[in-house]
Amino acid sequence: MDVDLRKLRYFVAVAEELHFGRAAARLHIAQPVLSRQIRAFEHELRAELFVRDRRSTVLTEAGRQLLTEARPLLASAEALWRRVQRAAHGRPTFTIAFMPGLLVTAEARAIGQRHPDLAVNVVRTSWDDQADIVREGRADVSYVRLPVDQRGLRLRPLFTEPRVVVLPTEHRLAGRESVDLAELVEERLLQDPDAAPEWRDLPNRLIDPDPRPRPALNSVEEKLEHVAAYAGMVILPLSTATFYTRPDVVHVPVADLGPNQVCLAWAEENRSPLVHEFVDLAAPPLDDRRPGESGGAVREGLP
Repeated sequence: MDVDLRKLRYFVAVAEELHFGRAAARLHIAQPVLSRQIRAFEHELRAELFVRDRRSTVLTEAGRQLLTEARPLLASAEALWRRVQRAAHGRPTFTIAFMPGLLVTAEARAIGQRHPDLAVNVVRTSWDDQADIVREGRADVSYVRLPVDQRGLRLRPLFTEPRVVVLPTEHRLAGRESVDLAELVEERLLQDPDAAPEWRDLPNRLIDPDPRPRPALNSVEEKLEHVAAYAGMVILPLSTATFYTRPDVVHVPVADLGPNQVCLAWAEENRSPLVHEFVDLAAPPLDDRRPGESGGAVREGLP
């Protein structure tokens, strides 16, 4: 059967809100219309997606499975629409996304020189959108820092680099040549703990030593500002920490913290020859590399 993407979007809204009224407001449609569309969708799928009564709306097992599958499907559909629009209107474009601390100038220049009529764009990403930007078609390739949600993506490893902890200059550990993770167990991490699972999983770690909500930080600059204000610590790749230097914070190597893996990511369903040409240009397959050559973007701030 053909899946109705409009009804699928309606389903995702209800599944995320677990409330038909809020979902209808989010979709800018009337609640009775939304209810009819969901019932029609359940009939088409021959599956009950929600258990609903006057007090609550709960996903069924089929509903939970559909929600898991629906998000990447909708992202792929949006990415397809974006690629078609770019192909249909004006000069062809190629967009390269990259995380802070990485330089992609050489690769961007190289693909542009190979294709003089191609408009090459670059866009900086963050921890939150480094993978979504290619799944949604806003970029053709993305230089990502693991871990990322790899659903709907293909990855090619580029290189690894050390990670460091960033602390205020007056911190008790600021003058050390290196520290161990165990010495950071009582510190407050300002970023998503999933970005540093080794610290997150430390035994005897307090859930959060500070009762205040963790600030929503969307950039390296914001993170460093909070570190300087003694709000907590962040763990960053060495290249990022050395690029964003400031006098009121220091970075210290963490002896038992594994390196950060940098990969090139692109959407699994993106069959564009340009994407595969760029991937091979930026990170040649192992069999095609010269001895000692690693491939990939240059790391800012590193020799």
